[in-house]
Amino acid sequence: MIYRKLGRTDINVSALSFGLWQLGDSKYWGERTTGAAAIRTAIDAGVNLFDTAESYGGGESERNFGKIIGADRDKILIATKIAPDHCGQGDVRRTCEASLTRLNTDRIDLYQIHWPNHDVAFSETYAELGKLKDEGKIRAIGVSNFGILDLEDWLSEGEAVSNQLCYNLLFRGIEKDVLPACKRHDVGVLTYSPLMQGILTGRWNTADEIPAPRRRTRHFSGNRESVKHGEQGHEEVTMTTVTRLKSLSEESQIPMSDMATTWILAQPGITSVIIGSTDPEQVYRSVHAATVELPDDIKEKINQITRPLMEALGPNLDMWANQENSRIR
Repeated sequence: MIYRKLGRTDINVSALSFGLWQLGDSKYWGERTTGAAAIRTAIDAGVNLFDTAESYGGGESERNFGKIIGADRDKILIATKIAPDHCGQGDVRRTCEASLTRLNTDRIDLYQIHWPNHDVAFSETYAELGKLKDEGKIRAIGVSNFGILDLEDWLSEGEAVSNQLCYNLLFRGIEKDVLPACKRHDVGVLTYSPLMQGILTGRWNTADEIPAPRRRTRHFSGNRESVKHGEQGHEEVTMTTVTRLKSLSEESQIPMSDMATTWILAQPGITSVIIGSTDPEQVYRSVHAATVELPDDIKEKINQITRPLMEALGPNLDMWANQENSRIR
């Protein structure tokens, strides 16, 4: 496993980290196992950063992970996230302490703002986070889903050692502004949804085959079930992109999921790619993907294949909302 420095801290995190949303939301993910075996596999493979959030299953992800990790606590780094509606001064401490209780730990290694809250001054939120850090309840402060404007505003109040962002072959919007800004300010970048919730495994050949909960993004028509962005969507170019990537995978004999993961790891400024599974074999395959080196010609072909979709989706970094309602500035 490769380890990379997290922002300006002395914390080294594995290039692959483990996302824990599926531990607390079986309704969305359709999982039935606890995920304990997959977590043990990840630890044994050298993964040291585990990422959850208070909102995953209403705290169930944190609670389940706290039960699973037990004696391995000191071998790992725990990252969790505070919901935007808990960013007021009176809520931050209560929310943090509730997460500590569910996680069965005395410290959170990386405490992140899950989404920006534009109704609460960043100075108010940061002041309380700073107190919690001084007390040792959190080791480092990070943000998540912060665009360039919010990131600059946040950094004017204090530190952010990391910014957690969606980034994959079907959603490359961070490359234009926010990724360069993170590099400029030495803010580590943790990326989530590397396989676009399974779409980049090549499992589905048409948009209709993809499970409805995974078709809520701006890639898909606003007329579909549970989709709220109200836009026309980009289903044709999305599925054409998937088909072309699948063909490239077959031609190069590099599994599509490996290709998707290792491409992100090769991008400048990326600290760690968050994977997630309850299947130990899938974890093992993901860890193997981190060792794959893509030839330069394959990287260039990937860039060419995915560029039309990147241009179609535009600068809006919120995959689930239109530009007017975007939570990311």
